Amino acid sequence: MKKIFANGSDEKELLKELKKRSGETNKKVEETVRAIIENVKENGDKAVKDYTLQFDGHLPEYYEVPRDVINDALDEADEEFVDALLNAMENIADFHNRQREQGFINAKANGVILGQKIRGLERVGLYVPGGTAAYPSSVLMNAIPAKIAGVKEIIMVTPPCKDGTPNKDILVAAAVCGVDRVFLSGGAQAIAALAYGTEEIPKVDKIVGPGNIYVATAKKLLYGTVDIDMIAGPSEILVMADETANPKFVAADLMSQAEHDKLASAILVTTSEKIADETIKEIERQVKSLSRKDIIEKSLEDYGAVIICECRHCAAEIANAIAPEHLEVLMDNPMELLGALDNAGSIFLGHYASEPLGDYYAGPNHVLPTSGTARFFSPLGVASFLKRSSYIYYTKEALEEAKDDIVLVAEREGLTAHANAIKVRFE
Repeated sequence: MKKIFANGSDEKELLKELKKRSGETNKKVEETVRAIIENVKENGDKAVKDYTLQFDGHLPEYYEVPRDVINDALDEADEEFVDALLNAMENIADFHNRQREQGFINAKANGVILGQKIRGLERVGLYVPGGTAAYPSSVLMNAIPAKIAGVKEIIMVTPPCKDGTPNKDILVAAAVCGVDRVFLSGGAQAIAALAYGTEEIPKVDKIVGPGNIYVATAKKLLYGTVDIDMIAGPSEILVMADETANPKFVAADLMSQAEHDKLASAILVTTSEKIADETIKEIERQVKSLSRKDIIEKSLEDYGAVIICECRHCAAEIANAIAPEHLEVLMDNPMELLGALDNAGSIFLGHYASEPLGDYYAGPNHVLPTSGTARFFSPLGVASFLKRSSYIYYTKEALEEAKDDIVLVAEREGLTAHANAIKVRFE
């Protein structure tokens, strides 16, 4: 890992390097993804199945997973695994239930009625990686807030395993969350099918869920045809640590994100050079026993860094500049720093709030903004699945009070038909 002493310029150079990693990759695959999208738009299910055959080697036994297969997966699942999912669901539902929004109505004395109506989206598509990179936790994090928001139907797409069958852990999560329909399809072709609809896969209003660079690029290109959760880049973590931090914890937490992808970023910002050096030694020790050792080492070599700064305030400033997906504060009295941390997808406070706690169990969503977009994007939540409509009721008397102002502004803008629509009501 690169070792940097904060001086106002070196850390900025690091930030520039981090910004490059996702944009360049997107350009390489965009042409391929555009071709896939156009083919699916034109040829529907045939194109989707052709790509499945091309990329996976053979077609699965079924395109849509029968309901009895989903139910059987739940019945046959390991009891401890199901209990773990149910315990996580309880925490996730409790947190997201607090995000519910209410409409409002404002009835004024002059007869005017103004308000806002809130309702869930009609149909949402959930993309879930399958095969060896299957994440049942992502099913929970996407489906639960959608259900709380009142989404009427959740359509899940997930790639088949190598033998053509669905990943059973994914089906178990889908069953406990109440996912309505599951299709065995992955990649950009599945995203295009959800966006445009085919004879078999319904068109959805929004697509959520993680995926590889082809999936992320397809979501980006189809935004506008369909809504999406966010354009996700490689995973990232920034750990703020002082002299009270345990280097074993710091090293383990940094590697918990580095193992996702060779493009993942893991950064330590510390006020203690001793902690910096001991953390690097701990990484070298711990990584030897980890199954994704090669990925971790490549990620840390290319996009990992240790930044040594003078004070907690400086560390917070660096964290805000990087705006990480996950931000851990392994410092004394971490709650004191919460008000100073403005740009982060999710903030983990204290020595025992390790990032995987948020990934799987605590309750806040693990679908988070990446690549510095935490400056203006928010985590996935109930609001992500809501649409809002305002409404207006005016009496003739109330409109008469306002008409001169409306006509004046409309005519100033040169929109005489707007002005006329008000005038005719009083002729």
